Formats: sequence, C-alpha cells, structure tokens
Amino acid sequence: MRVLVTGAAGFVGRHLVPRLERDGWDVIAADRELDVADAPTLEARVAESAPDAVVHLAAQSSVADSWRQAALTYRVNYLGARSLLEALRRRAPGARLLLVGSAGVYGSLPPGSPPFDETSPLRPVSPYARTKAAADLLGACYAARGLSVLRLRPFNHTGPGQSEGFALSSFARQLAEIEAGRREPELRVGNLDSVRDFLDVEDVVEAYVRLLEGGAAAGAYNVASGVGTRIGELLERLIARSRARPRLRVEAERLRPVDQIVGDAGRLRRATGWEPRMPLDTTLERLLGFWRRELSAP
Repeated sequence: MRVLVTGAAGFVGRHLVPRLERDGWDVIAADRELDVADAPTLEARVAESAPDAVVHLAAQSSVADSWRQAALTYRVNYLGARSLLEALRRRAPGARLLLVGSAGVYGSLPPGSPPFDETSPLRPVSPYARTKAAADLLGACYAARGLSVLRLRPFNHTGPGQSEGFALSSFARQLAEIEAGRREPELRVGNLDSVRDFLDVEDVVEAYVRLLEGGAAAGAYNVASGVGTRIGELLERLIARSRARPRLRVEAERLRPVDQIVGDAGRLRRATGWEPRMPLDTTLERLLGFWRRELSAP
C-alpha cells in the first residue's frame, strides 16, 4: 500500500515515516518542497503518487505564531487542507485520508470539567485552532460526498524532536542547558496550574497507524489518554529527573488563564483497540535525554 505523508519532516512525521516503512508501507514523504496550499501543484503530486492513503500532517502548528502570522496560518492549515481534499476527490477518490487536526478545536474548560468527546461543540479560540476547526468541518463535508476522511483531534503530545516552542520541550531544554552550564539556574515558566492531557508521540503514531490499517469508519476521532495532569506537576517530574535545581521565574508573556483540556478517546479505542502504552515518566525521560544529546552534539 502506498501512503503520501505531508509534513513528513515535522515532529510527528519524523516518527511516523520510519514506522510506516518498517511496517511495509511504500511511503512518499513530502515536506516544505510541496506547497500544500498551491492547489494545482498538490493535485499533480497526488495524481503522480496515486496514494492508497494520505496522512496530512503539514501545518503551521504554533498557537503563539498563529497570532503573529494569522494569514500564513490560514493559508497552510485551511487552504492546504482544502487543496488536498479537492485533489483527492479529483485524482484519488478511493484513498483514505487521515486529516490531522487538533484538540484545540474544542477550546478549553475549567479544571475539573469532564473530558471532551467527539460530540463536544467546537469552540476554537486562537487563529491556529480556528483554522484547524474549519479544516475539520470541511473534511466532514467531503466525507459526506463519499471520501474516506478520518478527522483526527490529537491532544497534547511530546517526545524527542519536539520544538522548544512547546511547554514541556521548553522546560526540558532549559534544564539540559542548566546542566551543561549554558544557562543560569533559572527556569522561565508560564501558568503552571492548567491541566493538560499528554501522550507520548509514539502512542500518537500507533493510533495513526491503526486508523490507516484498520476498518475504522470516516468521522472524528480524539487521540487522548483521558488523564489530565497539572503542568506544574509535569515540571516537577522533569526536574526530579534532572541534575539541575533551578529557581522558577514566571514570565508575563507565557501566562495563560487556568484551564483544562482533556480528551475521551473511547471512539478510537472501540474502532481500533488502541490504548496509550508509554508511561508519562518515560516520555519525560526521553524528552530530557533528547535535549541533552542535542546540546552535546558537535
């Protein structure tokens, strides 16, 4: 089976592509050389590759950058999805599409609220989340026209290779820099009281592979652990695995309202049997180890 992966050089793509190749897929990896918002070019690539499946990872994935670059975020996240859906309709209507979105489409709730499931209303707040919600809804329209579109809503995930623009990866890099003597023993943080549902990137990859290979019906699927953890607790667990003992400095630009984003992945579990396997402490160790290696590299 042949699979086209857009955004293949991104964080998740660098874990997904080798896994698919090990599983015997014929992988066509595309990244920045393919402008997903350029509809004619994308259609030509789809026609040339004739994929049996597509995993659409290409995105402007930073919430912070989406406020500064709203037009670019719209172009990549929404117009890119639109171009791909139309290219598949015209050139590969039998292909299965994993349209990777975000749990950000749900917005957030106060701590202690029940987890989001796929019937929860979409209440996106940031430009990033709005473009992902728009692409998700458009995917549902194309599914109603007969395309096999699985709209994925992954919750927070981390692991080796994640950009320092994300909270846990930022904490891990700062700790590694302190250990290496490259930074004063001070760790910059934002709001530590919010609650998030974190997965290891390998568990997310496993979910995507099962949806590609199985007979799951078109529709929306949360990818989540169902367990919320306070950001401050995750930081404490990272520090416990580090040789650094930093003081914390709260920075105003990193502050966000206290909230909760936790998901119910029951639909994914029933469709594929998927369960997250990687213990969160192992994920944190892998993330810290990645930054230690990055900083020690010549």
